[in-house]
Amino acid sequence: MSAAPAYDAAERAAREGYGKLVAFLAARCGDVDAAEDALADAFTTALERWPADGVPRNPEAWLLVAARRRFVDRVRRERSADRAHDRLTDAARDAQAAFERGEMIDDERLALIFACAHPAIARELRAPLILQTILGLDAARIASAFLTSPATMSQRLVRAKRKIAAAHIPLRIPPDENLAERLDGVLDALYAAFAAGWSDPIGDDPHTHGLAFEAIWLARLVAASCPDEPETLGLLALMLHADARRDARRDATGAYVPLDDQDPTRWDAAAIDEAEALLARAARGNRIGRFQLEAAIQSAYAVRRFGHDPDRSAIVAFYDALLARTNSPVVAINRAMALGRLHGPNAALAALDAAATDPRLATYQPYWAARADALARTGNPTAAHDAYTRALGLTVDPAIRRFLTARATREGGAPPPDNRRSTPERWRSG
Repeated sequence: MSAAPAYDAAERAAREGYGKLVAFLAARCGDVDAAEDALADAFTTALERWPADGVPRNPEAWLLVAARRRFVDRVRRERSADRAHDRLTDAARDAQAAFERGEMIDDERLALIFACAHPAIARELRAPLILQTILGLDAARIASAFLTSPATMSQRLVRAKRKIAAAHIPLRIPPDENLAERLDGVLDALYAAFAAGWSDPIGDDPHTHGLAFEAIWLARLVAASCPDEPETLGLLALMLHADARRDARRDATGAYVPLDDQDPTRWDAAAIDEAEALLARAARGNRIGRFQLEAAIQSAYAVRRFGHDPDRSAIVAFYDALLARTNSPVVAINRAMALGRLHGPNAALAALDAAATDPRLATYQPYWAARADALARTGNPTAAHDAYTRALGLTVDPAIRRFLTARATREGGAPPPDNRRSTPERWRSG
């Protein structure tokens, strides 16, 4: 058969089933690192075999059977104890049986998600670890999301996976009394995954294609497991509010449309209604958290579908509360933009100047785009043009590049040079 369908099938299996396959293997051998290595070897074998042999009836089970060879080789090479060998043999037997019956593989991702958020794992590594093991993001993409270097993130992830094996962390959903202590890391990971997918609304980037939908699905799963936790409801509400505007973020020509310029009739009303109901349920828990505040900001913008203007004072107040909780430079930028809409561009510039003490913002695209917008509104076209040029150099999305180029040209009279870098944009409230 042609190689293209086989490659497409392997890519689809990786995109849709990576976390499911890793979770299935890791739950049986107790070693996330070994599970990932085995699966990587299985995908390599698939790319070699499927073009000639055809795509198997059950790609997931085929990949698991192929992964068993890597498991067995590792056991032999390391001369592992009999108990470890038995676990690996059981995993291979389960995979083989499923393959022969043509069955779907059990989905054990939720158990692996909570294992990655175990208290034995450093708090700052729980979300990155979930992003890599469950959603298959590479260290460079995760490093960008957490404003650190790829090399540093890669080293931290390796140590975290070794910790799971060394500390014998069980790969299962913890009892109810232990769920809450792990929830923060889980929610942070789902938020970061959604952000990565949300920044690619039309699915052009193969590394993030489908991530937003996957994150929403997992958020629903976590919310069902923790129905009385307000922040799980708040996160799902936030995701639904943002995703409801997916179609409106690009016009008929594919051009980027900022939030304030979007056509509310193109928003998904059903998703917004569900988000509002979730936010109301979360509020009844009387424990306000970060994700509820972010969802409340999105809710404030959603009134535009009824022909009302957003309550800018309320939005600034929500950002004030959010900044006090997170001290996040990303929140500080969005707060500055909200201040600008309420009190004018000079207020926005003052807030951006205060946030600029964080050195990470020097290579953060939304900071320069926000600064350019505020400078343009104060009547400083030269400085605005320079800031737009800096933003362009940090932008990879073609639609946003065209948007920023048009703005820069308007301020400076000539298109800025193409000096883009590989740093992707992060999620903003647009």
